[in-house]
Order: sequence, then C-alpha cells, then structure tokens
Amino acid sequence: MGNRPRVTVLGSLNMDISVAVPRLPGPGATVLGSAARFTPGGKGANQAVAAARLGGAVSMAGCVGDDAFGRQLLAGLREEGVDAGGVRVTRTAPTGLAMISVDPAGENIITVAPGANHEVGDEEIAAAGRAQGDVLVVCAEIPVPAIRAALARSTRCILNLAPVPEPAPVAAALVAGGVDWLVVNEGEAAAVLGRPVSGLAEAARAAAALTEAGARHAVVTAGAHGATLASAGATVTLDAFKVEAVDTVGAGDAFVGALAVALAAGVPAAEAVRAAAAAGAAAATRPGAQAGMPRPADILATTNVSWPVG
Repeated sequence: MGNRPRVTVLGSLNMDISVAVPRLPGPGATVLGSAARFTPGGKGANQAVAAARLGGAVSMAGCVGDDAFGRQLLAGLREEGVDAGGVRVTRTAPTGLAMISVDPAGENIITVAPGANHEVGDEEIAAAGRAQGDVLVVCAEIPVPAIRAALARSTRCILNLAPVPEPAPVAAALVAGGVDWLVVNEGEAAAVLGRPVSGLAEAARAAAALTEAGARHAVVTAGAHGATLASAGATVTLDAFKVEAVDTVGAGDAFVGALAVALAAGVPAAEAVRAAAAAGAAAATRPGAQAGMPRPADILATTNVSWPVG
C-alpha cells in the first residue's frame, strides 16, 4: 500500500436494490418505478470505496452472509483495491440488503435489512485494529456495542452516526463518551440533540452544540445548503457546491470517505471538510452508491476543486 494515507473502515456491507420512481411514495401509497438495479452498497463499504478512489490505502472490516450477494460485495471491494481481509463471512445471517427509491430530483427513501451487519463484534473490531490505519471510520449500521468498543480503542476516528441508534439517549451517550470526529446530517444532528435542525445557520449551531456534548470536531452536513464544522470553539460554514443532482444515494458516504483520506494525509481540518464536500457533490451527479463514488478528476470537473491528496 506504499505511503498512501491509510484508512480503516469498520461498518456495513449491503446489496442495494434501487428503483427510480416518478415521486417518492407516501404512507400507504404504491408507486410504479423502473426495473430494479442490484448494486454493491452499505455505508461502510461505500466509504471504503470512496476512500480508495481518492488515494487511500483502505482496509475494510465487517460481515457478509455466505451467499451470492456477499461474494459479489467482497469481489467488488477487491476490484477497487480495498483490503477485505477483515470482512467475515457468516453462515448464520444473510448479507444485508438496502431497498432504495430515487425520485427525478435525486432524493431517496432507504430501508435497510441489516442481516449479517448485526453480527459485527469483537472479531471485526480486532481486525480493524490490526489494519493500523491513520484514521478509523465507523458507521452506525452495526451494533452499538461494537461502535462503543471501537471508539474506546481508537484515538483518531470518524464516527458517522448514520442512522442514529435508538433510543436517542444511546446516541447522545456515544457522543458524550468522546469522539474525535463526528459527522451527521441535519436529521441526525436533530435526533442526537433532541431539537429540530434545518438549514445552514441551525446546522452551525448544532455543530457547536455537538462539540459541547463531547465531539472534538463536529461536522453537520445540510444537503444543498452546505456544511458546517465546529472545533476548538470556532465554527466554519461552507456553502454547497452547485451541481445537477442525479442520485444523492451515497453522497454522504463519499463525504465521509473523502474526509478520512484528507485527514489521514494531514490536510488541515477546514480544508479537509471543503474537499469532502466537493467529493459529496460530485457523487450526487453520478448514479449508484459505490458506482458513483468520484475520483479526483471527477471532483475537479464537477466542482473545480483540486483534490488535495497527491
């Protein structure tokens, strides 16, 4: 893996079943959509692929089932240059599935059947530790005890609290326990803080509140509005890059994977968040989760931002 920034991801692997729909269905509604597409996904695996495409030497730890979907997910990671040696194949649960509806504006509704992801535990945490990455990324599509144990063992970690564990006090306790980097969107910030968060101004206040709650650095993304970073008593607000969104599935994962590589390479915090926002914006212009993860040339072409990691 040479001298590339080293990133380890402890998280989920899912097979995504995506359907394009003319509008997102409401409660009790049926909407006819396109033919279903089966593509590799899962927040953890998406973040690993994003980091690999942006120059990281990436190791992945997690669980898949002993089935065709699991084998396809592992093959996809290896094709992207991700070390999947820390991914355990279990015979007691099927590979996780995510059912995704995407409307013409790129907005989506996602329902996840965790499957094997719920078996992540001590073995996978140990595998993540052996990888010795410069930055550990932990996503919340795995059991809370595994998240808590991983945070306790790592001093340089990005916790992507998506989805927010329930009940809300559980998530608040994870943050209060001490987190180096916390990345959440508006809805997730609202769930942790117990109050509404909408728009860039409220996102900035929420990021500051999350640092007071226990995060050393807190990033709150606000979709088309932008993102905010709070750390050391200061808050930086970044306007969104104006792009034509095609599919926002995976845009947040692109942000996290990109942030991990930038931080592992020693890029300063605010610059790393701006670069991550550019990566997320570029991902939103491309269909699919892992398939849509951008490379440096894609980020430059879409946002005019040069990827800061050589």
